[in-house]
This record gives sequence, C-alpha cells and structure tokens, in this order.
Amino acid sequence: MKKTIALLAAGLLTLGACSNDEAALTDSTAAADPGESGFAVDGIAADSAVAALVPADITARGQLRNGASTDYAPAEYRKADGQTPTGYDIDLTRAIAKKMGLEDGTTTHVEFDSLLPQIGTKFDVGLSTFTVTPEREEAFNMITYFEAGSEYGVPAKSSDFTPDNPCGFTIGVQTGSSQEEALKEATAACEAKGAKPIKIMSLPDVPQIVTRVVSGQYDAIFADSPVLGYAVARSNGQLKTTGDIYDSAPVAIAVAKDNPELAKAVQAALQSLMDSGELKEIFAHYGITEGVLSTAEINPQVQ
Repeated sequence: MKKTIALLAAGLLTLGACSNDEAALTDSTAAADPGESGFAVDGIAADSAVAALVPADITARGQLRNGASTDYAPAEYRKADGQTPTGYDIDLTRAIAKKMGLEDGTTTHVEFDSLLPQIGTKFDVGLSTFTVTPEREEAFNMITYFEAGSEYGVPAKSSDFTPDNPCGFTIGVQTGSSQEEALKEATAACEAKGAKPIKIMSLPDVPQIVTRVVSGQYDAIFADSPVLGYAVARSNGQLKTTGDIYDSAPVAIAVAKDNPELAKAVQAALQSLMDSGELKEIFAHYGITEGVLSTAEINPQVQ
C-alpha cells in the first residue's frame, strides 16, 4: 500500500490522543557490502528480440555507455577503492547490455548537475536514480523500472513505534532530506491535536542514524526506501522496515529524445529482465525487496 506523507500529517489531526557521539556501524558490526562483489550478470543471456531493436552504432561498438553520479548507495556509488562504480544501477546497466547482446555496459561518474546534458552525446543512457517528472519527460525519453519513496526502519528485536502515529517518538533523519521536512509538518500536526511532538534527530549520514536506532537511542529512522533497504541488509539482522512506503514515485532510465529506437530497445531489455525475474534478483542483492516494477513504460503520465 502506498500513502503520501501529507496524508499522514493530515491523519494525525483526527487520531486520538539524548546525546551520544558513538560512531556509525563499523566493518566489524556491519554485514559485507554487496556492492563489493556486485550482482553476477554474466549468467544473463542475450534476448534476440531485444538485440534486433538496438541501434546499429551501439551494436557495432559493443558497449552501452552509462553516466551516473556515483554518490547514492545502494543505487550508484563506489567500491572501497574509491574509484570503481557499483550499485544496482551499475549492475542493471550491464544486465541491459547483456540482454541487448552487447559485450558490456560501462558506467562513468559524472556530477549529477552536469549529467543530463551529456546523455545522447557522451553517454547512451543515464541510470542515476532519475525520478520521473513532466519536465524530464519533455527533454528525454524516460523508461521506468523502479518506484521509490520514504519508509521507516526500527530495531528488529522489539519496537513500540507506530508509523501512522509517530507523535512523541524520537526519529532520525538525514540532514536536509525530504524526510526531515515531512517530519516537521507531521510534528506540527501532532502539536495541533494536543499530542507530544516528534523529536526529530538530524544527522548527516544514514549509518550514524542506524547505529542509534539499533542501540535504542532513537525509536526509528525515516529515509528513502532503497537506502533503508540497503541499511537493513547491512545491519546483521538488527534493523527492519515497518509500515508503508510514503510518497512513492517512479524512477527511470533517461535516453535522448532524438533516439526513440534506443528508448524502445532499453524498454524491451528491461521488460525481458522483469519477465525473467532477473531485475528483482539484482535489487535483492542490495537488500531491496519492494518497489521493483513489473512493466517498463516510456514516459508514463505523472503529476
């Protein structure tokens, strides 16, 4: 079930009535990073129907070139060496290339603000957690494959936290995130109905928040759903998700507007990965078990 954070805050109006500098999860307490190995795409077979749609210049090159801002785990980030791109979008680029019958899909790091202008010139595609917006659909062909939103995480051992009524709880959020703004609205709704306010704890990094949640200092974390899924996967069973995903929105691959042939080939490759279950397997490697779509659409209608 999907809900909006605005509805959550509105619902609160009708419902009945610590400081610690400890470090974030260390390598000794966190599970191994799945990005170090990545998903094994070598077993993905080419799809002849997909390969027939690939533009001739890309087929001749033998590579699908992706640009991504590799600073958003688990979608696109860098391995421990600080250089090698990894994440489910990087693995997906390679998987799409495999379906197309190409040798490989490569990813190059680009700062997010300068990435879109290079799609269609330096890069064939952009897999970098692009949320679909009307403005982006005017400039690019956007092919959907995932849906992300905001989600709560709580200690796996026990929790009294109630996602639909967070009044009075201590909740960690990443500084400057949309979740921080959403909780400010929600706590105002709590106070308006005479309930205790939410104690919003803002920290710069998700692992720092997770450490405080699993140790009992915070009641919950509120974060992007894929980021939280990744944190759960790395928590050695100490953290779990709870409740619904709020404000979910489609995420898509960007392809140049003047290359509809490539957009159709990418759509066909994604659909092949969806139908085979391989797309879900790629996301599951990073602890993501919700939000994977079953139909790849080009430029779906969005608000």
